[in-house]
Amino acid sequence: MKKSNLFLVAVISVFLVACASSNSGSVYKRDDARKVQTVKTGVVESVRSVKLEGTKSPVGTIAGGAIGGIAGGSIGSGRGSAIGAVIGAVAGGIAGAATEEVVTRKDALEITVKLDGGGLIAIVQEADEEFKPGDLVRIVESGDTSRVTH
Repeated sequence: MKKSNLFLVAVISVFLVACASSNSGSVYKRDDARKVQTVKTGVVESVRSVKLEGTKSPVGTIAGGAIGGIAGGSIGSGRGSAIGAVIGAVAGGIAGAATEEVVTRKDALEITVKLDGGGLIAIVQEADEEFKPGDLVRIVESGDTSRVTH
């Protein structure tokens, strides 16, 4: 593979990782700042490890298609090169979409909390903080987003 093609692969790979969204209990969207949030308290009943599926945006497909097209186009010459580019682009697009999903997949926790006022809820969030049964926690809610914190 040529140096320029290798550079393109590296740049696109970094871009894919940068596009990954966060479902962390500690990361807020910029729009969440300065908004009133409701806080409930409770006790952790159970914690279960789960996976958050990766992103499925057009970025992986386009990046993979571009890389596959470049790689496929470098095979043969004339019509063979054009056919190789098309086949490479299609295969690369499929591989790029799958790669994006795997690369952006995250470990998460399903945290079941018995609320102080009664009721039982479960929240799934990124596994960036440790929770165990018996922990006193706060549930911070804003619109349709909730997170568990200590």
